[in-house]
Amino acid sequence: MKIKFPFCWMICVVSHVTSAQVIVPLGGNAFKTDPGLQGGNITDKGIVDWIDDMVDFETYIYFTRPGKVKVWLVAAAPAGTSTITFSDDNASKNIKVSGTAPKEYFAGEYIIEDTGYATFIIEGVSKTGKQFANIQSLKLEGSAINESTAFVKSNEGNFYYWGRRGPSVHLNYPTPASVDVEWFYNEITVPKGEDVLGSYFMAEGFGEGYFGLQVNSPTERRILFSVWSPFRTNDPKSIPDDQKIKMLKKGEQVYTGEFGNEGSGGQSFLKYNWQAGNTYKFLLHGAPDNFGSTTYTAYFFAPEKSEWILIASFRRPKTKTYLKKLHSFLENFLPEYGNEERIVLFSNQWVRDTKGQWYELNKAKFTGDNTARKAYRLDYAGGIHNNAFYLRNCGFFNNRTNLDAIFERMPDNQKPEIDFDKLP
Repeated sequence: MKIKFPFCWMICVVSHVTSAQVIVPLGGNAFKTDPGLQGGNITDKGIVDWIDDMVDFETYIYFTRPGKVKVWLVAAAPAGTSTITFSDDNASKNIKVSGTAPKEYFAGEYIIEDTGYATFIIEGVSKTGKQFANIQSLKLEGSAINESTAFVKSNEGNFYYWGRRGPSVHLNYPTPASVDVEWFYNEITVPKGEDVLGSYFMAEGFGEGYFGLQVNSPTERRILFSVWSPFRTNDPKSIPDDQKIKMLKKGEQVYTGEFGNEGSGGQSFLKYNWQAGNTYKFLLHGAPDNFGSTTYTAYFFAPEKSEWILIASFRRPKTKTYLKKLHSFLENFLPEYGNEERIVLFSNQWVRDTKGQWYELNKAKFTGDNTARKAYRLDYAGGIHNNAFYLRNCGFFNNRTNLDAIFERMPDNQKPEIDFDKLP
């Protein structure tokens, strides 16, 4: 059963409705309805290599006013003629595409009855060549279009990739002033049915790394803990030796190595079949040493194990800090699954200072990444549910939360009971 959350609709007052036109590139806005099917791909050039009539595509466009919209496909047939159907929930039109040069093909007029996301579907009917048409983009024109019509508008900054991944969203936890935070504790629950492939439910983020749950494949899940190098690069091989993250210890069956592409540093993960609906506990330690470095150590508590598990301990050179910039986030790291919604709950957040004093964190600021900030994707939300903070993204839902909103839940007053001397 889906969790129902409070929501707010965006209201747009229009004094003069005029017809406008936009181009929607499918390289950043199309999805297979079934990502597991072969015989059709989405690249920066749009829909290509489409040979299987079982493969359908969807694209989602956010309209800020009702009205009419005419649609054209910019398409070409690699060989022969292909017939495809373009539709929404209420109307459809068959289009015959022929010729190897891209042309505009009229795909019908559609009524946008309300503000929010509209879904358009592209299906293959028949073809005389080996492939259906390659489709680069949609051209939309009509009274429903204005400057606020939302979709991934260009590939500048690799936004076809980021846009299809969907908006990442965060909860930033303010900590008590003038307190050296040595320990960070958080609890995380992924509701049943929300453990979508490609999800990273990140429980404990800090200024230099992150720690949480992943869904990596239909058969593999991980507990992931990573620390960035102070040397900024996307290539871990280019990090100087004196700025490499050093692994000090790790738990049983934990993999450790390096990572790149989104910064670089030390990575560790435990393959663990965590279950949606269960609550998991995360504990992070961070403290400077006397040699100009800071050590970060991550522990994971699963109800299936009933004990704290060491994930890894990393030393970060040229760093002298306790834990700062504490946060949680939710992201999708597989673009093929950016049209599937996911939700996560975070509860009972605490920090412990160097003197052993615990402080509960019951406030959070909701933020989003550049995909959200640029209004390329508007399917993001956060807030409080059953006295837990929640994050929600992807799936092209309409009831989004204002970025930078501040939330405050009731204190739980359930201080973590941890025997620190017995931690592995």
